[in-house]
Amino acid sequence: MVSAPARKREQRLRRHARVRKAISGTGQRPRLAVFRSARHISAQVIDDASGRTLVAASTVEPDLRATPGGNVAAASVVGRLVAERARVAGVSRVVFDRGGYRYHGRVAALADAAREAGLEL
Repeated sequence: MVSAPARKREQRLRRHARVRKAISGTGQRPRLAVFRSARHISAQVIDDASGRTLVAASTVEPDLRATPGGNVAAASVVGRLVAERARVAGVSRVVFDRGGYRYHGRVAALADAAREAGLEL
């Protein structure tokens, strides 16, 4: 019998695989991938064509470590930060990859903050 946390993780990975069948980041429009845990949230802008991560931001970083990372406010900070770093790297348009999570709460807050900071999702 599979434990409940393992089953939840497997279900999320299956949802993510289903989403990833349709979504792929290119050089002109990379993928903004979100990972959410109970305590932290992170986002990466990835060019799947070359297999490179262009920019990333996370609540694990020393600058953001002071604020609690498992809430909507922290997700908004990460969204703004990844958008600013992407603009510096020359990226203005991205494809949003919610990572198998529901577009709700912290995931939606990160996407909205990235939009407000100038990224086109």
